[in-house]
Amino acid sequence: MRNITLSIDKEILKRGREYAKRHNISFNSLVRRLVEQTVTADSSQWLEDTFSLMDRAGASSGGETWTRDELHRV
Repeated sequence: MRNITLSIDKEILKRGREYAKRHNISFNSLVRRLVEQTVTADSSQWLEDTFSLMDRAGASSGGETWTRDELHRV
């Protein structure tokens, strides 16, 4: 395996390390997985996987609806 050097924003690095720690993996492993998934994943499969996860989440709006303007209000 080859070593590389990356430049990354200090805050992103901090948050990335925290994320990796919460998931019991090294930051290096996190970056390796993300790059691997990005360059090897079929984009249509990624989309299908995303919708599958959303379907299994079981979340509900409780019948509440929003207008486009309400969703984009800052």
